[in-house]
Amino acid sequence: MTTNKRIALSSDHAAIALRQAVADHISAQGWEVVDIGPTSPESTHYPKHGEAAARLVASGDCDLGIILCGTGQGIMMAANKVKGIRCGVCTDTFSASMIRQHNDANMLSLGARVVGEGLALDIVDAFLNADFEGGRHATRVEMINAIEG
Repeated sequence: MTTNKRIALSSDHAAIALRQAVADHISAQGWEVVDIGPTSPESTHYPKHGEAAARLVASGDCDLGIILCGTGQGIMMAANKVKGIRCGVCTDTFSASMIRQHNDANMLSLGARVVGEGLALDIVDAFLNADFEGGRHATRVEMINAIEG
């Protein structure tokens, strides 16, 4: 896949190594990676990292985002608080494809303590290679967006 699209990438301290592997992987596919860290293994707070990546996506500065923490759950919850973000935690490739195809997800969350590197990269590929199907799913995405007010 060759693209000029930008992707926001962030994690907490628990997922630095996996985030770097993801960055290398998607960079090799032609994505422009906006890696906003952290770089230090010192304990940090996942909500600020999820929010920062989500704001890059919501503003349009980045087309998509991938965020990581120990389970992927906490950082996903923070990202989803930003208006316009639809982020899902995925531990399998089917779900990663479906959140793009049916939910028009613009962010993916991964748990570094849940999935290994090989599976994580397969999940990333499934997410990035899927396209929103629209149709009846567009109505449902509009319904989700309306909840934000």
